[in-house]
Order: sequence, then structure tokens, then C-alpha cells
Amino acid sequence: MSNLTKDTTLISSQDLFLFLKAVFEANGFSNAHANQSAEVLIAADLRGIDSHGAARLEGYCRLIKAGRINPTPNLKITKSRGVNFTVDADGAIGLVSAPWAMAEVKNRTELHGAGFAAIGNSNHYGIAGYHAMKALDFDAIGFSMTNASPLVSVAGGKERLLGTNPIAIAVPAGKQPPFVLDMATSAAANGKLQIASRKEESIPTGWATDQEGKDSTDANALKTGGNLLPLGSNMKNGMHKGYGLGSWVDIFCGVLSGANFGPWVPPFVSFLQPLANLPGKGLGHFVGAWSVDGFMELDEFKQRMDVWIERFKLSEPLDANTPVMVPGEPEMIHYNDRVKNGIPLNNKILGEIRNIGSSFNVILK
Repeated sequence: MSNLTKDTTLISSQDLFLFLKAVFEANGFSNAHANQSAEVLIAADLRGIDSHGAARLEGYCRLIKAGRINPTPNLKITKSRGVNFTVDADGAIGLVSAPWAMAEVKNRTELHGAGFAAIGNSNHYGIAGYHAMKALDFDAIGFSMTNASPLVSVAGGKERLLGTNPIAIAVPAGKQPPFVLDMATSAAANGKLQIASRKEESIPTGWATDQEGKDSTDANALKTGGNLLPLGSNMKNGMHKGYGLGSWVDIFCGVLSGANFGPWVPPFVSFLQPLANLPGKGLGHFVGAWSVDGFMELDEFKQRMDVWIERFKLSEPLDANTPVMVPGEPEMIHYNDRVKNGIPLNNKILGEIRNIGSSFNVILK
């Protein structure tokens, strides 16, 4: 189940965590911020979202060196009213700023029944699902989204105006694992193209276009001027819906927080450079939570969620050998396997992060 192939090596999650934490500390992060950052990356790798785990380390180190990520941020709340507040992340990595905001979301949820934070002047977010799942720690429904590098065209257009702009929601259950939806609003996340590129594989039609706006199966299409497509892939199949969802994320995360938005979002990818005359600061995120007991008793809700989950899992499958799963279940299967057996790291990524570590005298066991 660990998906070990000739191109991968199993690494203990604890060894990888300690390595990542040490590299963040070597980059000037405090012990607490290094611990938090490593935790988010490990969560991605354990849940099988390999594009957003240790594979992102090179990009983070590059942005820290370029002065685009502040390793010693002074995060603060700049606007507040009732359940709502805005955070200036002071150039922090999103792996730090979002959990910081979620701690205050918890306080407001416990006091008011809900809490919502618009986070500006931040940076790359990691997996959106991690931040939504923080609300499960206090038996609330969690919500999380972020804008991202402008790599996605809009419905009917050829220009890169949006990011993959993910949305995540986490809902507690009783005996069943929680419902966790974590999805890009593009047809595919850029990380999936990066994985295909490392494996020298083609990508499915409908994920991306070339620089002429024609369908492409080239995993390197973005590097040669192509675009990612919104969820739906074309007008006939409803790409206006993906465009609408991605726009909503951009408005809540970028416009509302004072961060950059649309084509001005500072890119994470190395083949794009930030634009001049930016309308805001950094990237933007939006996180929040709802207290269940504002709607019904928590125990009753969890029991009802169990019934919901169990019924959907009993749905008759198209393939008798492939049971129907609910959102979050595939990631939970990966998590249980990888905690026990280790994380299968792509050998190219493994070599890359070991080289990064050696430059800071940090060794991965």
C-alpha cells in the first residue's frame, strides 16, 4: 500500500519531520515556527498529497533567500469586528500564518459560535485541508482557502488570471473519520503537473493548454507559456463553474485581506517573476470555523454525520473491486499506511532535499 516503486524511497515520517524542521531553523525560523512548518509539510506527505509536502522545500528556501518569505514575522490583527478579523502576516510563510490565525478563530468560535480570518501579506499555504482540519481539534466545522500563483485561464479567455485557488472544509463525525474536502478550483493542481514531469509522463487532456490555447498533454506546458484550465476544462463541460469558484476564493483571500489578487499574486513557481505596481501585499488566505452546537447538539450531529458517511460508503460502485469513498477517505488510507510504513519520496525529490540539507549541514537519516 505504500506505493513504493523503483523511482521512490521509503523515509520514516519522524526522520523527515526532524529534517524539515532543522532546515527551517537553519533558514532563521524560530523553533515554534519551524515545528509548525514541518508539521504542515509532513501532513501533506502522510495524506498522499506528495506535491505539497517535502517537494516544496526547495521553493521555500529559494523564496527565503530572495527575501520574499520573512522567517521572523511579527503577525498581528489589523481589523476586527465580532467574529471577523484581518491578519497582517508580515511576509510569513502560510504554513505559519494560517495556523496562527486559526488559533484566534478557535477563540472566537468558542465565544461567538463562529470565527473568520482574512489573512494578507502572507506566502505559500501548503495543503488547504490541514488548516481546515485544525477546527476538528475543537469539534467545529473548519473552512480554508487561499489564492495562488496566476497559472489558470478564465472561462473564454487565454490570459493567466487566477491560481489553482483551493477550497477545503473539514466536518467532524462520531465513529467515522471526519469528512474532509480539499480541492483545487482548477481542473488539476500545478503540483500534479510537476509530479508527471518528474516521472516523464504525459498529463490528461483537459488539465492544461499550450501557449496558443490548444489542449496540451505536455506536463511542462506551463513552462512554455501554457495555462492550467478551470475546473470543468471547457465551456461545454462547465468551466464557468470552476472560474466562478476560483474567483470567489481570489476575492475573499486577496481583495478582502489587502493581499494581491488575480495576475498580481506573487508566483511560487520559479519560471514566473512578480509583477510591478502590485495592488496589495503578498498572498492571501481565508480561514474560519462554525460551532456545531449553534445548530444542534454536538453528539446528535456526529451521529447524523456517521449515518451520512455510512450510507454514501454503501453506494453501489461502478467497479465491484473499487468501493465508493467519501471525501477525505483516500487521504486517511494513505495516512494510516505511511505512518506505519514510511513516506515514499520520489528519488529526484529525495536527492534535491538532501542537497538542500547538506548546504545547511542538516542530514536526512
